[in-house]
Amino acid sequence: MAMVEGRANTRISEYLLDSPIESRFSEEKYILFLQGITAVFDGFKALDIEALGIEHNELRVIIGPNGAGKTTMCDIISGKTRPTTGSVYFEGQNITETAETEIALLGIGRKFQTPTVFDSLTTYQNMELALPGHQNWFANLYSKISPEENNQILSILERVGLKNELHTEAKYLSHGQRQWLAISTLVLSNPKLLLVDEPAAGLTDAETALTAELLLELKGEHTLIIIEHDMDFVRQLDSPVTMLHEGKIMAEGTLADLQQNEEVIEAYLGR
Repeated sequence: MAMVEGRANTRISEYLLDSPIESRFSEEKYILFLQGITAVFDGFKALDIEALGIEHNELRVIIGPNGAGKTTMCDIISGKTRPTTGSVYFEGQNITETAETEIALLGIGRKFQTPTVFDSLTTYQNMELALPGHQNWFANLYSKISPEENNQILSILERVGLKNELHTEAKYLSHGQRQWLAISTLVLSNPKLLLVDEPAAGLTDAETALTAELLLELKGEHTLIIIEHDMDFVRQLDSPVTMLHEGKIMAEGTLADLQQNEEVIEAYLGR
């Protein structure tokens, strides 16, 4: 991916210039497309993105200093926050005004920085609740887990090393285990696009490596947007990186590209 300073990457920009406006958002290779997005709060422009496209089954890493607009961007994609201007397109559909719950049903899932799990439920019960069609207590009371669903749960938990913690209440899991459980419930709900906020935060080196492996395995079946500050973890992901600064896209490319960019070094990476 070519690195461009102070604007969206060349691929997206050229696509915008060369395509009729009616077809810009339905291009099959982009599962997510942000067009002219701004977010203004009390006169402060927290986000100002000309264009950003994420391809199907891509893993895109978003980096940038605190206040760069990373969380605001995810809030807008997930429907938690409405943009001041601009549009969000998901699989060619304009979802800018769509309710947060409806966006989740369309296939956009989100894991926040703090693992969101039910402390009083066991690992297995947390996974049960994440199954499509089982996201409420009423459904769980009157429906049974199929053998296929049970196998799916066990397979995911085995992959993240939680198969021996099936009956452990989530509050007794370590921080790393809670992170994996949160990611596992998100994967089990089968979203098309996963928004994952700082999955490596607070993890040991071994846990970080396992988390990177897990996310890389997921990108073959899902599209992922990862917000991260840990550059060693970003290096392990070895994926395209978008750098946000003061709400704008400062640069895009590989991590190696960005580490040679003087503006990026000055604004975020340091020397």
